[in-house]
Amino acid sequence: MQRSDVPHKQDYQIGRDIRRFPSIASTNAFAATLADDPAHHGTVILADEQTEGRGQYGRRWQAPPRSSVLMSVVLFPPPHLRRPVLLTAWAAAAVSETILRITGWQAKIKWPNDLLLLDRKVCGILIEQAKGIVAGIGLNVAQSAADFQFAGLEFAGSLQSVVGQAFDPTPIAESLIQQLDHNYAALLRGEIAALESVWNWRLDLLGKYVIAEENDGSKHRGWLRDLGFEAVILEEGGRYKRLVPETIRRLAEG
Repeated sequence: MQRSDVPHKQDYQIGRDIRRFPSIASTNAFAATLADDPAHHGTVILADEQTEGRGQYGRRWQAPPRSSVLMSVVLFPPPHLRRPVLLTAWAAAAVSETILRITGWQAKIKWPNDLLLLDRKVCGILIEQAKGIVAGIGLNVAQSAADFQFAGLEFAGSLQSVVGQAFDPTPIAESLIQQLDHNYAALLRGEIAALESVWNWRLDLLGKYVIAEENDGSKHRGWLRDLGFEAVILEEGGRYKRLVPETIRRLAEG
């Protein structure tokens, strides 16, 4: 393991302590060991390889060594910023802005925690709560289309396989840490509505006919009339259904 600090401005929080591993079982699992002590707020765990990486619902996250940004961030946010939907949006917006800056391409958010380029999943986000928060990010960077075909991941992609250009995960990780910090500082300043607007735009579902599947398996269909951190509101035939974002496991055009 290597430890480093990024030169930072006075209000820098994310990345003040960076721990880098050539290989680790899971960056989120290691970060969770730090998430009981607020002194670790802003610590970033980076790895070239994960041997037991996982995503939403325990799904395995696979990536060849040095092909991806594999990152977890330890946070101790104030109570009003602990919402999983808000923190997922925070991470997704930062990754999207980093992808745009590096590649010139716009990423789309797929509910609840994936990022797509040309309908290929290039990034997954996993928010886990303990005393502190662990925000895990896996961004595919340098894999080829053949890598995904060999792994049986027909809907996955990387920056390289989609854009058609070689990229290095290391400077992308550094850029992402800076963007995460910038966006987190904005949240602390109360700019939640601005994040909600960006999140909404990248989801691109408002006003469309959608299907919402809740964690208990129940499904609802209707026109998406409102989409926010507080509520998701569907309308069908003049009747409205209000859902809490954290209870929705799938929201898509339907």
